[in-house]
Amino acid sequence: MTSSSTRSVTATLTLALALAACRTSAPVPPATAATPTPSAAAHESEQAAIEKARADSARYPYTAADVHFMSAMIGHHAQAILIAGWAPSHGASRSVQILCERIINEQGDEIRTMQQWLRDRRQPVPDAHTMGMKMSMNGMEHVMLMPGMLTDAQLAELDSARGARFDRLFLTDMIQHHRGAVSMVKDLFSTEGAGQDELVFKFASDVNVDQSTEIARMEKMLAALPPA
Repeated sequence: MTSSSTRSVTATLTLALALAACRTSAPVPPATAATPTPSAAAHESEQAAIEKARADSARYPYTAADVHFMSAMIGHHAQAILIAGWAPSHGASRSVQILCERIINEQGDEIRTMQQWLRDRRQPVPDAHTMGMKMSMNGMEHVMLMPGMLTDAQLAELDSARGARFDRLFLTDMIQHHRGAVSMVKDLFSTEGAGQDELVFKFASDVNVDQSTEIARMEKMLAALPPA
């Protein structure tokens, strides 16, 4: 065999072996998308929540009744926090003091939630110490009491009480106060178009349930007190 024939045969064998290697090698898996990092996934989740909130706001816009409810409930809560704060200095029983501590903590948090809701919507934001709702009549500003709120005479009577008498008056007055808040929720939900905003609906529903539950608890506490 000539040298040129030898080179031809060698080249042919080399090509055949290369083709066989290509056919028997494992297929290369297709490229896949990179798995999102935890921080990226959290960001995507947050963005999805923001978009959902925007969609809900467009579908269920807040109303003037919602603004009134949130504004009025701030003043309503403010009075509850005021009188609950008297418990330690007025000789309240331990059970009443525990109830008052819970009212102060829960309603303080709720006031901040309502203030933020109003602030986000560029509405006037009542402070946390005005007991009632400021109203303008005939060019003069007045503070109007919401349903169930104590009058000046009731506040003075409660402030003058001590010990068991304070317990009895406080429970009686706070039951009245809570019933007023429940009636405010009913008024909200009975107003056409109101209470559809997601946060307003949840907050009002929580007020209705929580304060109805506390009314029942306070009625039991009141019944367990010794006769006046």
